[in-house]
Order: sequence, then C-alpha cells, then structure tokens
Amino acid sequence: MELRKGAHAPVPTSLLAVVVSWRSAHTVDAHALLVTESGLVRGDRDFVFFNAPRHASQAVTLDQEPAPGTARLSISLPRTEPDVARIVISASLDDATFDQLPDLTLTVHAADGPIAEFTIDGIEDVKAMMFGEFYRRDGQWRFRAIGQGWTGGLTGLAGEFGVTVDEPAGHGGTGTADRSRVPARPSRPAPEVVPADEPFASVSPGHEASRAADSPDTDPAASRRDIHRSWTAPGSPDSAARPPAGPISPRPPALSRRVIDVPPPPPQDPELADWHPDPEVPDQLRWWDGDEWTTSVHPHIHDHRARCPRCGNPLRRKLFGGHVQCKDCAAEIEEFLTHWRNRARRALAGPGTMSQEWTEVWAALRFQRIDSERGRALLREAGLTQVERMVAFAFADGEVFADELTAFEHVVSELALSGGIVDDLRRRMHRGRTLSRLRAGELPVINTPGLHLDPDERVHLDLPAVHIRMLARGPRNTEGRLIGSSKKLRFVGDGTGIELPWNRVVSVHPEHGTVVLAATSARGGATFGVADPDYVAAALEGALRVSKRLVLAPGQLDSRSIPQDVKAQVWQRDGGACVECGDGHYLEFDHIIPLSRGGATSATNLQILCRGCNRAKGARI
Repeated sequence: MELRKGAHAPVPTSLLAVVVSWRSAHTVDAHALLVTESGLVRGDRDFVFFNAPRHASQAVTLDQEPAPGTARLSISLPRTEPDVARIVISASLDDATFDQLPDLTLTVHAADGPIAEFTIDGIEDVKAMMFGEFYRRDGQWRFRAIGQGWTGGLTGLAGEFGVTVDEPAGHGGTGTADRSRVPARPSRPAPEVVPADEPFASVSPGHEASRAADSPDTDPAASRRDIHRSWTAPGSPDSAARPPAGPISPRPPALSRRVIDVPPPPPQDPELADWHPDPEVPDQLRWWDGDEWTTSVHPHIHDHRARCPRCGNPLRRKLFGGHVQCKDCAAEIEEFLTHWRNRARRALAGPGTMSQEWTEVWAALRFQRIDSERGRALLREAGLTQVERMVAFAFADGEVFADELTAFEHVVSELALSGGIVDDLRRRMHRGRTLSRLRAGELPVINTPGLHLDPDERVHLDLPAVHIRMLARGPRNTEGRLIGSSKKLRFVGDGTGIELPWNRVVSVHPEHGTVVLAATSARGGATFGVADPDYVAAALEGALRVSKRLVLAPGQLDSRSIPQDVKAQVWQRDGGACVECGDGHYLEFDHIIPLSRGGATSATNLQILCRGCNRAKGARI
C-alpha cells in the first residue's frame, strides 16, 4: 500500500522491518523513540540510536550493518510494553540535508513482504526527520506517514520527546569533553548507563542541566555522536551526589525546533471518499479522498429547501408551491452523468463492483455532489444484465462457488436491485451454492433414533422415496424411506429392503424427476423417485465422494468447467441472449453437441439458451 503524508494504514501485530532507502553515498542514521500517551519517553532506555541499538524489551532493534543506501530497524509489536503508545521512526544526517537525498522512501515489511510504502517528497533542508510512527487504536496497531523535519537536527528532534541532550563545543555549551564524548562510529560503545527509574528533565527554558563540550581538536564529523542524555532532575539527591564535569551553563542552548504539522483527525468512515464537515472550519465541507484531507472545500448548506443543495444559490419558487430546480446545476449534472454512466458500465461489466475502479466511479459522483440514487437509477438496466450474466457464468460449470455468490450479492446491494427477476436469480444462486456444498462433501448430520448404525457411521439423508423397478409387465413402485449414510445407501420399504455400499456405486445423477444410481454390477443399480431429485442427488454424490476420497480441493474445477475467457467469448458472440427465442432472462450455457456424446468444451460448441429452450433441447444435437 502506497501512503502519502498524513495517511495511515493497519499493520499486523507481529515482527516488522522498517527500511529507509535513498540513492546517494550519504550515511543516514535511523533511530526510534518509544513514547507514552503524554508524548514523552519514559527514560534512557526508550531512545534507540547508534550508541544504544537495542531496546531493553527487544521491541526495537537497530541494524548496525545495513545494506548500502539503506537504514533498517526491526520492530516487534508483540513485545512492546503496554504503556508505550507510539513508536516514532526518525533519522538524522551528518554531512548533508535530507533534501539532497533522491528517492527517499520508507517501507514497512511483514513476514510475507512489503505492506506499506511512503515516498517522502517536498523535503526542506533539514538534518533530522520524523518519517512516521506506529500507534495503537482500538486494540490494533497502525502506521501513520508523517515526513516532518527539524532544523535543529537530532538535538531538536530528541528534545521534542523529552530527551535532554548535552551540546558539544561550538553549539553554545561549555564544559569538558570527557563527560559526553562518544568515540568514532566503528567502535560505537554503549552510552553511560543510568538507572531507568530515575526521573528525567525535559528540554524547556529555565531548566539547568550540565553541558559537556568537545576539545578543540575534535573531528567535526563526529559531532552527531556527542549526545548525552541526562535523566537526573535538578535538585534530586542523585544530582547533588554527582559533581559537574565542568562549568555549568546558566540554561541550555535554544533549540531550533520545527513544529510537527499533525494532520486533522480522519472522519468516522476513513475508507470512504466523501464530503465531511471540515475539522478546522466547521461551517464548510471538506473532501476526504479515502487517505487524507484535500484542499477541496464547499460551503455547508443547511437550508436545502430554499437553496440548491449543490451550489447554494437561492431557488425560485413555483407558482403552486415548492421550488424550481437550479438550471445551472441541472445542465452540469446531465453533462457529467452522460460520461459517468459509460464509465460505470465499463467498470460493472469489467473488473466488477468489488474493484478499485468501481470505488473511484462512485467517489467521482459524490465529489460532484450528485445523489447516489440517481446514479443507481441510470445503472438499473445494466445491473440486471450483469446479474443475469453472473448467474449464467456460475451455472455454466455446474458448480456455484462462494466467491461467485458473494460477487452476485455485492452487485445487488451496490445497485439496490429488487423485483421478481432479482429474487428468482438470488434463490437460484443460493440453491446452486447449497447443492455445490453438498457435492463437495459438506453434508448435514441427521439424528435417526431406532436405526442400527456402525460406531463411526453418520446419516446424511433420511426422507420418503419410491423404489422404481422395471419389470417385463411394467414399472413396479415400492414406497419407503431412503437413508444415505457415510458408509452405504439403504432403502427400507414394505416387506423389502436394499443396502448398497458406496464402494459398489459408480455414479449418482438426477434424471426425469428421479435419482439414478449406477453400480459395478448390471443389476446393482437403483432408481428412486423423490420430491427433490437435485438435492438428493447432490447429497448422495457428496457422500459417495467422501467415501471414495474424491472430494475436490477448494476452488478446484472438474472436467465440466468452462474457462472464463471462453464464457466471455460466447456471451459476447451471442449478445447475452437466447439464440433460439432471443429472451434475455434465465440464461444458461449449452453444449451444442452434449458432453455425453463427445462434445467439446469450446466456444464453437457452446451457445446461450434460456432455461426453457435448454430444457426442450435436452441431450439432442
């Protein structure tokens, strides 16, 4: 996910890697501050930088040997202590400013790859930057892209969060070099260890703290390492026990600090691009694009009866009451909707209503302040055609999958489709999904008291049925109960009974209002008349598949499946209507030469027929 300044995104509560990358030979030092709800660190251990590369809780670790052109931090959110509200990610430079670093990018990586990327642009000539922060919200972790800098460098940035920094010589402080001098980068020894429970003094005017200075022959390039955090408050017993390392300056040097430009809070539904009350100017609306507030504003019109709700101009009264429509807005809306409808139809028939293109289509309508009901009315016919197409595509393979049913319901919901045709299509999709689940082996378990079963045997079907046997003098019908279990099929009738183990059954299929079972022996099959042959056949086929371990893997298609590109080609060729009668409802894909007679699943052997024409054709060529 690409983030812009001020945008935020959820992150998994796991081990994450934060990588800062750029294209130049400069060295960037990354650091992190673990701060509480007060916005300040708790003590010495909460500042992770080049001389303290690992937090005591193991929540943050700085990579001291990153790849060239990168800086890397490991963030373990599960190990973050409960009173840490934010983990601030920052960095600083020695020999340059951040505006001299091309392609400066921060990327957050999870175990399965990058999850957020923030490209920092519009950078000023600053030597320290706050890239972003991890923060808690509603029990979850999120990352916010900030991209703000400090003209005071690392000193100003650290002081913003309560860290007191001893300035080196030449920066306004005085004192000896032995107290705060940090060796050159290759050695990077640990800083002076101070107990974490000591109180700390934040940078503020009037606070008197000791300042150490570099000796005159100090390498200027090492000045960024002359950082000493003093956590002892003035006047405390510990401060009296520690003699100053040199002359004490009356007050710390003034820090040149850039104020963080914190963006306004997002609206209640941050995922939806829409007009919302401006958090800074309550009497106007401001456009939220789904990621951040934009500069587009509009007056908040409270009286919609006498003024145009779109432009705010007064409306003329009608002779017999009411108001006349705003002519300027009416013309603009008609012109916009002409192009918008074509764009919406392309998105509907192409990537669909669950795509980013569809979201952008409706965001454009809201940006023009046009009622969504008007857009739905324009797309009703296209929506009905689309759901007919989706149902035909779903049943072309004889299986209705969960994602197909979800997509169907999403189109109906997005366009508020209703009516008898939609209700019938919905019932058909839900029934098709039920039969597909049965065939896949998702079978109900029925309690059948009084029936003798094996210890691990479960009953999936128990209903009235008629056993049909073809004799020389005609069919003989015997009424009884049809019981399908995980091990066998039973029929219990008046004075007769049948037991058919699944290892002897070859196939199950509905035929002319009956269920026909084919077995390994010529006389082993059976035909049963039932009230719902499709349901019974699906349940028995599922039990057969489970018994023979023939259940398809989720998402796998059998040999009857038609590729999506072939479906689209046939639909386009036949114009989305029955080739026999021209009807556009209850459409199905038909094999011109049936599969049972060797027909191929190809565009030349497929055609679109309505349900009536397909039933009339049957297995004929």
